Amino acid sequence: MTSKVLRTVEEKRAAFRALHAEGCFVLPNPWDIGSARTLQKLGFEAIASTSSGHAWSIGQADGAARREAVLDHLRMLVAATDLPVNADFESGFAPDPQGVAESVRMAIDTGVAGLSIEDSTGDPADPLRDIGDAVARLRAARVAIDEAGGSTLLVGRAENFFAGRPDLDDTILRLCAYADAGADCLYAPGIRTREQIAAVVAAVAPKPVNLLVGWAAEWSLQDIAAMGVRRVSVGGALARAAWGGFMQAARGLKDGRFDGFAGAMPGDELNGLFR
Repeated sequence: MTSKVLRTVEEKRAAFRALHAEGCFVLPNPWDIGSARTLQKLGFEAIASTSSGHAWSIGQADGAARREAVLDHLRMLVAATDLPVNADFESGFAPDPQGVAESVRMAIDTGVAGLSIEDSTGDPADPLRDIGDAVARLRAARVAIDEAGGSTLLVGRAENFFAGRPDLDDTILRLCAYADAGADCLYAPGIRTREQIAAVVAAVAPKPVNLLVGWAAEWSLQDIAAMGVRRVSVGGALARAAWGGFMQAARGLKDGRFDGFAGAMPGDELNGLFR
């Protein structure tokens, strides 16, 4: 458990910033109230939303949830635990910087301790925003946060490796530009080698870097910390793990088998967890 119960929004935001100052911490991604409260009970110090996990929980594909649905989800997560919540805020739910600023103000009002803005377009033919446009959107988010008091942490995301444009030089160029535009933390989801991670960490130092580990990595948290990473998130991996267990059991049922329930948690244990 956390050493101090955090109750006010400002306490959560201050604690979240302090986590980024030194060391390396895991920022797991719940998708509903139950998973969020379980992560708090397991002793994590902060949590982050996952656009994919949330979308799947409401029967949609990643990226299909509308802004109001995402804002409602963030309010739910913030209210569910005493932990700081980092928002996966996709590309800001707006076509221009002014709209991004409006969306960010709405996100801040949910009580999140941090939020990320990514540079993907959602268009497979042209998946990344022009760097000038992406920077303008980050600056708009920065201004909105500063006007609200400046305590919400801003994460700049370069989506090259997720968008089918795995160009490390362009990724680093973008991350440096986002740092200059006011991002407090930098994130390039999809980088996976020690060389890529070291290059990103060195390029944006001393600002902290988030690493996505959504696969069965051979590294420990100590290994990742030694690379200079400050925080590790898992995106939709926990949700995918849960869906994996569900699908295995459901497909077995369809075939007339019940062996998919072998690893299920006992109901009494789950009731005790949430009682």
